[in-house]
Amino acid sequence: MKAWTWARYGPPEVLTLQDVAEPAVGPDEVLVRVRAASVNPYDWRHLRADPHLVRMSAGLRRPRAGLILGADLAGVVERAGADVTGFRPGDEVFGEVALGAFAEAVAVPQDRLAVKPAGVPFERAGAVSMAAHTALQGLRDEGRLQPGQRVLINGASGGIGTFAVQIAKALGAEVTAVCSARNAELVRSLGADDVVDYTREDFTDRRGRYDLLMDIVGNRSLRGLRRPLAPGGTLVLVGGIAARGRLLGPMGQVLRGALATRFAGHRITTVRWKPNAGDLRYLAGLMETGTITPVIDRTYPFADVPEALRYVERKHARGKVAITLMA
Repeated sequence: MKAWTWARYGPPEVLTLQDVAEPAVGPDEVLVRVRAASVNPYDWRHLRADPHLVRMSAGLRRPRAGLILGADLAGVVERAGADVTGFRPGDEVFGEVALGAFAEAVAVPQDRLAVKPAGVPFERAGAVSMAAHTALQGLRDEGRLQPGQRVLINGASGGIGTFAVQIAKALGAEVTAVCSARNAELVRSLGADDVVDYTREDFTDRRGRYDLLMDIVGNRSLRGLRRPLAPGGTLVLVGGIAARGRLLGPMGQVLRGALATRFAGHRITTVRWKPNAGDLRYLAGLMETGTITPVIDRTYPFADVPEALRYVERKHARGKVAITLMA
């Protein structure tokens, strides 16, 4: 099968499209023939080892042999392991892997998959898992968002942000979205009640207005992020794409938040992507009813994965960037 591999850390040019062996399928895994995938900052951070912390799992001097980028996927089950009970060949599914989706086929644990809603194209379903999971778990689990609460989302027009706006509305919140003027109409169409154009207004000057603030960008200090929070409010740190620091990257702000929460008058928490089938089924239900719709900025063919990574790395994508493979 064809897959995008890389033998050294660096820009998208280090990727090569090669013939590799089809992955073996474990007892609790299914082999999925990939029909669509999507690009996340997670991918280019692994590609470049940015931050250096990535090397602890991917390889200290160079990527471990056989690593393939890509977390999100949608496709068709080709075969199932002996202990798999929920899927059979021919099922259309979506979900995620730690790495491996930028390939024609990938072995996926059954607890990282859900049945794709029939009315949702592969291209859209393949753009859901990492971003929507992060938004859901950040708002519902870490943020403990309740109906009627006021939530501000910094970075509302990106991959996680477009899902966060929709999920917050589904959970009954009043949503303020922070984005540029060119994306204001988009986030309003997703349900945002108010929009802050960050080029004209500093949202941190809105003192004491919000019960929950989700920071996806990572371009503000903890002190600044706490200013818009009401007494007892919650700050959810996602680990932003703009966070600096070659050693720790987004984890630097996450660690500072963990320390600051002991002394702050607000609750400060972080969200880490925790894939699970239950949440995938929940997201599938929201897609099926039209409560959430994946926003696709651009779609690239499988042959153009390096160019798709270059585009996402520029950090101005509206929603997600999809990768499609021929059936």
